[in-house]
Amino acid sequence: MSEDTTERAAGPRSVADLDLKPALEAVLMVVDEPATEEHLAKILERPRRQIASALRELADDYTVQGRGFELRFVAGGWRFYTRPEYAAAVERLVLDGQTARLTQAALETLAVVAYRQPVSRSRVSAVRGVNCDGVMRTLLQRGLVEEAGTEPETGAILYRTTNYFLERMGLRGLDELPELAPFLPEAEAIEAETQEGVPSFDPDAPDSDADDKTEL
Repeated sequence: MSEDTTERAAGPRSVADLDLKPALEAVLMVVDEPATEEHLAKILERPRRQIASALRELADDYTVQGRGFELRFVAGGWRFYTRPEYAAAVERLVLDGQTARLTQAALETLAVVAYRQPVSRSRVSAVRGVNCDGVMRTLLQRGLVEEAGTEPETGAILYRTTNYFLERMGLRGLDELPELAPFLPEAEAIEAETQEGVPSFDPDAPDSDADDKTEL
């Protein structure tokens, strides 16, 4: 009987006995969101410090080897991503000529939420100068924004970006958002001009902004 056959007959090895780096690769291959070091340590029964060290070594190894994927720390956890220079090949496979990109209106709305959060719909509409209700619903459905309580003065629902937003943007946290200062004067001017003229929109009312109706 071979050594491999003997090992299989003896049953599965303990998780703590597995080689750490291959075990990390196996787990990260199947996660559907970034895995935290604490969670990985619990799964693989290893100290967090050992997990963190192995993850960084793996990430460096993939870069040195020029692999088509990379291991990145995003939104508080680790996950495999396609290396940017090979994105065209992946898009050719999964998109097949179709795109699922957000519209310009959705991107503008998402940017306002990201930089002003927590923020109400009426505030976002004031900055953009149009009713943003339709686009906000799209962003909620996509999991890019979520409710974050209510505004004390008005009772309006407030919104903020999600961890999924950080993941899709490739950010560790909101502090990595690009500096807004160069564009702030223009944004402030637009908001000042439109704040008084923007009505309090009903979130459940039919969309009236043609720009916002084409959401995908």
